[in-house]
Amino acid sequence: MQLPRYDKNSVNIGQLLDIVADQFGDRPFLNYQESNVNQTYGQVQKISNDAAKGFMSLGIKKGDHVAVWANNIPEWIYAKFAIAKAGGVVVTVNTSLRCFEMEYLVRQSDATTLVMVGGVREDDEYLKIIENLCPELKTSSPGKLNSRLFPRLKNIVLLDNEDYPGMVTWKKLIRQGGQIKDEALKIRQDSVFPEDVVNILYTSGTTGSPKGVMLSHKNIIGNAHSLADNLELSNSDRVCVPVPFFHCFGCVAGILTSLVSGSTLCPIPSFSPREVLETVQELQCTVLHGVSTMFLAEIEAMTTKKYDTSSLRTGIIAGATVTPNLMQQIETLMGIPELSIAYGQTESSPAITATNRKDSIEKRFETVGRPLPGVEVKVVKPSGGEVPSGSQGELCVRGDNVMKGYYKKPEATRTAIDDSGWLHTGDLGRLDEQGYCIITGRVKEVIIRGGENIYPVEIETFLLTHPDIMDVHVVGVPDEKYGEQVHAFVKLPPHKFISEKELKAYCKNKIAFHKIPTRFVFTREYPTTASGKVQKFKLVEQILGEM
Repeated sequence: MQLPRYDKNSVNIGQLLDIVADQFGDRPFLNYQESNVNQTYGQVQKISNDAAKGFMSLGIKKGDHVAVWANNIPEWIYAKFAIAKAGGVVVTVNTSLRCFEMEYLVRQSDATTLVMVGGVREDDEYLKIIENLCPELKTSSPGKLNSRLFPRLKNIVLLDNEDYPGMVTWKKLIRQGGQIKDEALKIRQDSVFPEDVVNILYTSGTTGSPKGVMLSHKNIIGNAHSLADNLELSNSDRVCVPVPFFHCFGCVAGILTSLVSGSTLCPIPSFSPREVLETVQELQCTVLHGVSTMFLAEIEAMTTKKYDTSSLRTGIIAGATVTPNLMQQIETLMGIPELSIAYGQTESSPAITATNRKDSIEKRFETVGRPLPGVEVKVVKPSGGEVPSGSQGELCVRGDNVMKGYYKKPEATRTAIDDSGWLHTGDLGRLDEQGYCIITGRVKEVIIRGGENIYPVEIETFLLTHPDIMDVHVVGVPDEKYGEQVHAFVKLPPHKFISEKELKAYCKNKIAFHKIPTRFVFTREYPTTASGKVQKFKLVEQILGEM
């Protein structure tokens, strides 16, 4: 068992890849089970260097923004390292975006280059969107786009090898990089400081217009290092990552934790519980990451077909409230004894706290752990003063993981980060006497029914004690009399049936009357973002549409 040797505070991502490749050059870094891609650290370094020179040949300068619109394919990883090596900033693009959203992102991010696949669900879905937004492509020479909508956008790189009007193919980009000398790439790479921005990740927009979160090399390398250390990763681990790379979870806790630990990255191109379980089985993965909805889907898939997951040791579960019941199922049915619950957000690179295998079962199942090294957490009142230990308030965080700000949104940045450097998360929680964090809800998710404040997570946590409820999400729906009413969207196991009347009876005398949902809606699936977050506003829209 070995670990790479590097100083996390003094390297940029390009330099880090070089350091790890020098120490682990012949060790496997990238392994895709279904496509049989299997590459060493040295091979990934070589492709990334060639691509970095290709981007430089396109005119990419230090600080230029390069948007990447693709699922978890190998080229996403090469592009990430290549753009960082060339001094650029990777703008991650959600694979679910469509025409209106894509126009906003490309314009707001000031991207000079777009790296994209033709499509994910359909082979040409993204090409059609770009044709609509950039009709000038058809008459443009590659690298010389003159778009009315996107005056800064000059290059589009297609991650396919078929020619397309106005675009540069990935193969041509690599070949074109031969014009740039290795020395020029090294000079460019070494001109990048750890404090420079390397990623702009757009918030998922579940509550409003997406904001571009600016993260530095130091932000994400440090966070990946802390997460890898917490999981005790090494070069003997194989890390299965079904979480999208465009999300901070996949980009940092997936790609970078593997890099900083010298482990093997086993990505899933697009989430499928079957493919996740087959990858774990065939590649003998020791680590599995995911959000709650992914683990639930995997558990459900294991009820219809047997998979060998005995190689799994640990992983990270994040992205939503993780219940003791779900943790018990993951440990019992999937056999993951050391799964870590991590809490964070894009603005914190992303992790703030995490549980550890040495924590008690109570702490591992009922909290989101303690702050990572170098991270401070406090709980404050709406007025700003700290609350006593164990009391609820807004969670605030300070440390090397806090973003540099929102791109071109100084007012939003000042609202999020106060003068003392504290990031106000918008999450409600409390810290116990040992410093463990318990999430209790969202500041803006509070349901106000007849003047009573109701926190959805409290009701969700209670309802999940019912043995037949797999998952539940609670929302507030506008009501003339009470202001808002509580509605619960419940997911049951296959072939199970419970009536709304039975669930209301289950709640009676166990939670306050005003917290008992007015209506229970039974569903097989929830509307989610591509990163797995449940879009509660769509649940509310569904109810309103039925009224």
